[in-house]
Amino acid sequence: MKIGLFSTFMSPIATPNMIAKFATQAEAAGVESLWMGEHVVLFDKTEFPYPGSASGKLPVPPGGGMLDTVATFGFLAGVTKRMRFGTGIALISQRNPLYTAKEFATLDWLTQGRIDFGIGVGWCKEEVIASGYTWEDRGSRCDEFLSMVQKLWREEVASFEGEHFKLAPCRLDPKPVQPGGIPTIVGGHSAPAYRRAAKFGSGWYGFSLPPRMVVDALNALDAALAHEGRSRAGFEIVITPPSIRGDNIKAYQDLGVDRLVLHLGSQKPDAIKRRLEEISGFIARL
Repeated sequence: MKIGLFSTFMSPIATPNMIAKFATQAEAAGVESLWMGEHVVLFDKTEFPYPGSASGKLPVPPGGGMLDTVATFGFLAGVTKRMRFGTGIALISQRNPLYTAKEFATLDWLTQGRIDFGIGVGWCKEEVIASGYTWEDRGSRCDEFLSMVQKLWREEVASFEGEHFKLAPCRLDPKPVQPGGIPTIVGGHSAPAYRRAAKFGSGWYGFSLPPRMVVDALNALDAALAHEGRSRAGFEIVITPPSIRGDNIKAYQDLGVDRLVLHLGSQKPDAIKRRLEEISGFIARL
């Protein structure tokens, strides 16, 4: 089982020097991948609460904001050699598919195949609307998005005709370095998310799930894969646990989790040092 880290870098703490130092330290500690969430803009009031915290609010420092994933991955790639980079998750319900295909293909080209495309439909209605899209049809739009992006990555001349997106025959180059395009890791814990993972995904990403909840999710995922004539053979299971101890890492491994993406936690230098030492110990025991 591979061990990665999840960190949403926030200004003003996440300076260029802080990020570069962290990345080199994490790679030296044996961390296999770094995953980042994304939000373009934040709102003081939202119709739906943020599902990743008990308060329903994103933990953002006063006056700070989340760094862009694509730009940050490009920066990180320049100071690392082996570490992979994954979006956890790219909010494709509010993204342009053509620009997204180009951005991530370029990242994959420049990093020589170190990119994973973690995706989801998102939870923030206000952000989707602010990005110029509608909320109610986001599911069908995301399906078309994935179809179109995968065509652009895989086909020499790609075209697409759907309800939400239309693309005349065109060429997108450079193609991703990874055969078949960048791995698409579909996030979400709902029936539509499992269906989307089974249809479009190279893997599935479960966020903040303890082992007992992973069991139920994998059962649902297996059913969705079977419906598509697939199985978990060659299909990656990625989990971010709510918390971790040395004695329960094996529980995830025994369930068939391929990559455990642990929370980094505080981005202050002393806290990062302690966390990386702890994670290095986890990796050594696997």
